[in-house]
This record gives sequence, structure tokens and C-alpha cells, in this order.
Amino acid sequence: MNLSDNDIRTAIKAGKLKIEPRLSEEQLGAASIDLTLAGEFWKFKKQLRGKTVDLKKTDFKQATYKINAKTLELKPGEMALGITREKITVANDLMGKLEGRSRYARMGLAVHVTSALVQPGSSNRQVLEIVNLSPFTIVIHEGMRISQVVFETLASKTSKPYAKFGKIARKQ
Repeated sequence: MNLSDNDIRTAIKAGKLKIEPRLSEEQLGAASIDLTLAGEFWKFKKQLRGKTVDLKKTDFKQATYKINAKTLELKPGEMALGITREKITVANDLMGKLEGRSRYARMGLAVHVTSALVQPGSSNRQVLEIVNLSPFTIVIHEGMRISQVVFETLASKTSKPYAKFGKIARKQ
């Protein structure tokens, strides 16, 4: 079952859902929470353009470099990783799904490629795979409410909470 705004408030009060820094009422939608963009980005190294990258041997940390910036320009077709300002902590019987926001999608901005799942039992900030699908350069800004997360209740608690069993994103 997806959580409504009232369900989200109840989950926060019960300690099943925690958002840091504290959620503003403006971020709460009818059935989602808007997430803001932090000023941390990872862009792909220029020397990799046109090269073949073996994903068994190379991960994103080797293929990217970090930028701290208040704004970031993305040329048509360009991709960068960004991270949310908010840290989301979910109980073992909740999960979330990241979604784009239509106002930016209509301008050609995609905010996650395929990694939309906020695992049950996780406690981290969300990495966004941001892609400019438009025919023009797009500028994004720190603090933009660029993504949203929808929460769902699981029928039972997971036996593999991400904070204990996750391998990659446990310390974001």
C-alpha cells in the first residue's frame, strides 16, 4: 500500500520514517516527499569518452570525479550523479521509490536511470543519475526540489535490512 501525506506524517511520528534535515510542510505532497539537490555532483572523466569501460572492472568511483558546486550545467545527452540533501531512514517494513518531478521531466531532465528503490531498513541520502535528454543545455541548482520519493508498506518486515546487509550505499 502506498502512503498518503497523512500516512507519511503518521510514519514520521511513529519513528518508522525519518527525514534529516527536518522535512518542511512544503516538501510534502499528496503521496510523496520532494527531495532537494545537495551541491555534490560526480561527472564522468573526459578521458573515458569514446572508450570501452568494462563494468566488471570499473565502478562509478573510478569513472567519475567529484564537484562541489551551487549550479551544474548539463549539455544535451550529458549525465552526472547528484545526491539528495535529505537522509532518509526507513523501517524494515517500509520501502521507497524515487520518481522524477514532472515539471523538470517536461523540460527533458531525468533524475534516475534505473536505481529508484529505497531499500527497507536503509538510512542514507539518495544518489540520483541525472540525465539531460533535451536538445539544449540545462542548469540545475543546489536546493532544487528535483526528485520525489513515494513510500510503500511491506506485508512483513524484511529479513535483510539494507543498513545491515547492503553493500554499496550504506554510508551516503
